[in-house]
Amino acid sequence: MLTKNDIEKYFIAEKQESLLFIILGLVAIVLAALFLFVYKSQFFKGAATPLIIIGLIQVVVGYTVYNKSDADRMRMVYAYDMNPTNIKTVEIPRMQKVNNNFVIYKWIEIGLLVTGLLVVLYHQFSDSGLTKNSNTNVFIYGLAFALSVLIVIMLTADFFAKKRAIIYSKQLESFVYNNKIP
Repeated sequence: MLTKNDIEKYFIAEKQESLLFIILGLVAIVLAALFLFVYKSQFFKGAATPLIIIGLIQVVVGYTVYNKSDADRMRMVYAYDMNPTNIKTVEIPRMQKVNNNFVIYKWIEIGLLVTGLLVVLYHQFSDSGLTKNSNTNVFIYGLAFALSVLIVIMLTADFFAKKRAIIYSKQLESFVYNNKIP
C-alpha cells in the first residue's frame, strides 16, 4: 500500500542518485581533461572522448532530475491527500513512460557495451595485418575501453533506478486499485 513516506522515499532516492550522476559526470569530465592535456597518449585521448560525451550526458540528466525531484515529490504528496485522481491520470502514465525508457536505455547501453568489448577484445587478440600499436588503433582501443567501463557504471545505476521505479509504480497502481479511484 502506498504511503506518503513511500512517495518521499522514492523521490529522495531519485534525487540522491541524480546527485551521484552529476558527481560521476563531473569526475568523467575532469578525467577527460587530464587525459587530453596531461597524459596525452593516444590511448588516453581515445578514452577522453566517451568520458566527455557521457560525462556531459550524466551532468545534464542528473541536473535535470535533481532540479525537478522536490517539485515532483511535493506534487505527489499533495495528490495523495488532496487529489488522488492525479495519481491515476498523471503519475502512473509518467511512471509507465519512465519504465519504458529504462528498457530503451538498457538496450542502448548493452549495445554500446557489446561494441566496446568487441573492439577491446579485437585489439587484444587480433592477429590481423593491422599494426596493433598504430596511433589510430591505440586511440580506438582507449575509446572502447573507457566506453565499456562507463557503460557498466550506467547499467548498474539504471538497474537500481529501474528496480526502484518498478516498486514505486506497483505501489501507485495498488493505491489506485485499493481506493477505487475512477
